[in-house]
Amino acid sequence: MNLDALAPWACDPRRTRGRRIAEPPAPPRNEHQRDRDRIVHSGAFRRLVYKTQVFVNHEGDLFRTRLTHSLEVAQVARSAARTLQLDEDLAEAIALAHDLGHTPFGHAGQDALAACMRAHGGFEHNLQSLRVVDQLEQRYLAFAGLNLTFETREGILKRCARRDAERLLRGEPDGPARRFVAGTQPSLEAQLVNLADEVAYSTHDIDDGVRSGLLAVEQVREVALFAHCHDAARRAAGRADADAKLVLAETLRRMLAALLADLVAATAAALAAQRPDDVDAVRALPPLARFGDALRAQLLELQRFLLRALYRHPQVLHNTAHGRTVVAELFAAYQAAPQEMSPEYRAAGAVDRARAVADYIAGMTDRFALREHERLTGRRLFAA
Repeated sequence: MNLDALAPWACDPRRTRGRRIAEPPAPPRNEHQRDRDRIVHSGAFRRLVYKTQVFVNHEGDLFRTRLTHSLEVAQVARSAARTLQLDEDLAEAIALAHDLGHTPFGHAGQDALAACMRAHGGFEHNLQSLRVVDQLEQRYLAFAGLNLTFETREGILKRCARRDAERLLRGEPDGPARRFVAGTQPSLEAQLVNLADEVAYSTHDIDDGVRSGLLAVEQVREVALFAHCHDAARRAAGRADADAKLVLAETLRRMLAALLADLVAATAAALAAQRPDDVDAVRALPPLARFGDALRAQLLELQRFLLRALYRHPQVLHNTAHGRTVVAELFAAYQAAPQEMSPEYRAAGAVDRARAVADYIAGMTDRFALREHERLTGRRLFAA
């Protein structure tokens, strides 16, 4: 990437706000490339391969996991950043790390762990993602965590309640939580990743839903964006008996291309209207990364459909209910018997047992959580 070609409002790694612990440069990589590499080599990133996106890991080998989802978000974010002359490496680093704090069993696992931690400071996966890269990853002699740059950490902390932001600011007054008190925005690269996340899951969850048999193509055609792209794909196939799988793949490719093109065009128009001088000016403005009004409405229609027809499908709810039970019962078991945790979490539990238990469970893959639950309770909730 040619850093001299970056737009004035991009995050230039040569002018990073730095790391919490200063380190010497490591050419030929720039600082945001180093962040990306540290994330890719982390244990938390590898564990995403066995964490639920929509379907629990054992339900099939071809369904998306948190890892493949993160890779797809990175691809979309990098493409958008390149076109808009933003820092592709920073966008990629944020995308690859944005789900590191997710629990096993997806949002059901997070909800269960948040309920368990309600009296112990709470649990939220965006905060946990930052905690993973700041503290929990242990790969360096000189510091805990990955010691990432401010810009990457700012993007990872996508959401933060004011109470949590104020707590974080007590330990790091100029840290990434400040914007949640000051009412400012993150960098454009971070804003793009947030929307790339929507693009990725809104298209790939259709693919997984149809593959699973829980969604039918004719059912998804209720959604205008899908129907438009599906009609175009069928016309391109030119045959009424064209392979349905190929037509679906072409449909989703067209949807992703349309969403990406609209995201780039609408964001470019917002930038042309505002012309921020630099990244700090971006932070002081309302969000600049956006979809156009028409496509945003279509995307919201699609997301409402997925919520109703897929995420709340009885089979999905059945399995995620089991996942919620696994997380809650693991929390109770480790609270009662912290010696059952691995040594590093057992040691952390001597200081704050509930937080150590939450960290341990949040870091688990689906399959490890299921094995631990069966070991500690003698019960198997999922069929093999």
